[in-house]
Amino acid sequence: MRTIHVDQIRDTVAILCMEACYYLPEDIVEGFHKASATEKSPLGKSILDQLLENAQLAAEEDRPYCHDTGLTVVYAKVGQDVHIEGGSFNDAIHDGIRKGYKDGYLRNSIVGDPLLRKNTNDNTPGVIHTEIVTGDQIKLTVLPKGGGSENMSAMKFLLPGDGAAGVKKFVMDTILAAGGRACPPLVVGVGIGGSFDKVTEIAKEAILRNVGEYHHELHIAELEKELLEEINKTGIGPQGLGGTSTALWVAVETYGCHITALPVAVNLQCHAARKKSCVI
Repeated sequence: MRTIHVDQIRDTVAILCMEACYYLPEDIVEGFHKASATEKSPLGKSILDQLLENAQLAAEEDRPYCHDTGLTVVYAKVGQDVHIEGGSFNDAIHDGIRKGYKDGYLRNSIVGDPLLRKNTNDNTPGVIHTEIVTGDQIKLTVLPKGGGSENMSAMKFLLPGDGAAGVKKFVMDTILAAGGRACPPLVVGVGIGGSFDKVTEIAKEAILRNVGEYHHELHIAELEKELLEEINKTGIGPQGLGGTSTALWVAVETYGCHITALPVAVNLQCHAARKKSCVI
């Protein structure tokens, strides 16, 4: 049994919040480079090059890559041989969000009541997903999720007979409805299966997968390839201003589901596809 104090969890989350907002992941930057090299629209290529310059400046100056520093989603894989001492695990994560957003001068984007709309002024509450795993470590991943792309995400129950064709149609309908409002080029996370809540969970988890990393099941990997090709044929392009680079990647995750249902969710991630992980 290994003991981890909540202060270490708090401080780790705070650092991850800042670094996630400052430093765009290498797989996303590489995705920009590849998209710029193949983009057929001169305006689209210019936008992609500006995104690359923005990423470089943000990293060099330790400043947010995007002004929308997002709703803070935290994934915690907690080893079953870990004992957490000194307080509440969830409170430590929220305290880390408060500290990170204050110390990092990051925008506070969260309202406490969705109808009264009063800003909490510390970017809490975050959204916490906790999974108990083997081992004596904790892996924390911070995903700052921007409002524009999240607002254009969608979920639907299809009929089982709709199959892969129905899934592809729903994904494409979602992409076309979003247009430029989700701030492309996108990372598209697709969840298939599970329940009403599970399918949206795995769709969001899908956007954590690195650009270029296909699903291990061949038929799902083929679906990812087909969707990416079709999305980039829409002509929406970088920032919705036309081009062949509407999406950098499509990642699909699946889960078992009821015989009567085929739930599908699409979680869109904007070009500010930020994520940062650490193991303690």
